[in-house]
Amino acid sequence: MTDTPSRNGGELAMDVLARYGVAELFTLNGAHIWPFYDACRKTGTPIYDTRHEQTATFAAEGMAKLTRRAGVAALTAGPGVTNGISAVATAQATGSPLVVLGGRAPQHRWGNGSLQEFDHIPVLSPITKMAATATTAEAIPELVERAVVEAMTSHRGPTFVDVPLDIAFSSATVELPEVSPLGGPDPDPHEIDKAAALLAGAERPALIVGGDVYWDHAEGPLRDAVETLRIPTFANGLGRGCLPADHELAFARTRRLLRDADVVAVAGTPLDFRLSFGNFGDAKVIHIADTPSSVAGHVELAAAPSGDVAAIFRGLAGYQGDRRDHADWITRLRDAETAARAAEADELASDAFPIHPARVYGELRSRLDRDAVVVCDGGDFVSYAGKLVDSYQPGCWLDPGPLGCLGTGLGYSIAARVARPQSQVVAMLGDGAAGFDLMEADTLVRHGLPVVMIVGNNGIWGLEKHPMHGLYGWDAACDLQPHTRYDEVVKALGGAGEVVEKPGDLGAAIDRAFASGVPYLVNVMTDPAVSYPRSSNLA
Repeated sequence: MTDTPSRNGGELAMDVLARYGVAELFTLNGAHIWPFYDACRKTGTPIYDTRHEQTATFAAEGMAKLTRRAGVAALTAGPGVTNGISAVATAQATGSPLVVLGGRAPQHRWGNGSLQEFDHIPVLSPITKMAATATTAEAIPELVERAVVEAMTSHRGPTFVDVPLDIAFSSATVELPEVSPLGGPDPDPHEIDKAAALLAGAERPALIVGGDVYWDHAEGPLRDAVETLRIPTFANGLGRGCLPADHELAFARTRRLLRDADVVAVAGTPLDFRLSFGNFGDAKVIHIADTPSSVAGHVELAAAPSGDVAAIFRGLAGYQGDRRDHADWITRLRDAETAARAAEADELASDAFPIHPARVYGELRSRLDRDAVVVCDGGDFVSYAGKLVDSYQPGCWLDPGPLGCLGTGLGYSIAARVARPQSQVVAMLGDGAAGFDLMEADTLVRHGLPVVMIVGNNGIWGLEKHPMHGLYGWDAACDLQPHTRYDEVVKALGGAGEVVEKPGDLGAAIDRAFASGVPYLVNVMTDPAVSYPRSSNLA
């Protein structure tokens, strides 16, 4: 424990957060949380204020995703906290170490009907790893420290601490907790050997990696294991880029062939709807998870190593047993991958009018650096991004994850520009998603955060309209205003932008956006008749 002079509640909280590397605060102003701002002012900690608490909380969650440390949002009492709940639920679904500090009505008047009096804890408890109220100033450091450690301990997730107004403004002299070591549990080496033997002995093995590979800094051990055991590898979510897309064993277009695999290992992601709930035909299934509680219970598993994911991959890379040659399987997958990519060429270069959404990505891909951060917020339009945009480095792909919440885009973009000031930051937005948070262009402008925003504007909720019409022969509540000038909204807020209606104008518009040095929105009028081909795995 370390002695500290008398400090107010905000200072006590921020002192603890700084010890764990937190270097910024995302927020929307409210009097209940002024002591946190006062602490930031005294230490020079940047405050990024947004136009909606949902965006502030998504920005904090995005910062966690980009830095692999805790991201922190401070939300004022009552509606400030409830406005952030979708972002907290998203952090729970993606395993993001998000810490939310909430204001709270004064303790000494609790129950008398103070402004914004609301008991947050029963609401936050089901979607956080920890939710607690600091009832004294002396309790703040210990609670905040516990919140950070819980958020950062596998399986990671959001935590919440609220501080009553009178407690936040009061002072105390307390000892700050020592910084706790962080890390996942040690895996069972016998379970690792079992998994390794299955993969090495398979004729047609495959590996799918997800976000916990990234969170556990396992990209190096992953590559060693993949190269040692010669395993074709696919990725989703934050797992993208952990093995570069141009690695000889990285695949993205041939998931349909997983039905022909005889062993499928899934690492660091749940066996949910995105992975057919773990149904890979006749393949034996291995589930590698960061904690025993994260191992799938609804699938018969051939092996289930759990614990620190980097340690598990180091164990796989060190396997000394017999190995089968996977060359024919790899060649089959590579030939299919090459053919699938070649089949995309026509749509990527399409001169169709209205613009085919794939043409947007055809122009964008050649302009992205290897470390570009791509933010995806939407339905059909960003589904094309998931298919057509490749990731080459870890932490460069931000999507909403399995909860599928819209309105993440500008919050994640704010975080990306703060965390990666030298990288390209591109937000791919459906026009429906843009309606959730486009006012945050004001936040980008005020804080000097240039981001390229590309809106696929087809004037509909495409993810719903086409399937609904296919099911019923009619659709309802699926239409938006056609040709809405979202670029003019960004201009009015101090940024810049333009509308693109012809496919031949796309490339130059994207170039202007990157060169502008300001928040810039390219508003692309895409064809509402085009729907992303998909099969449903929702139920």
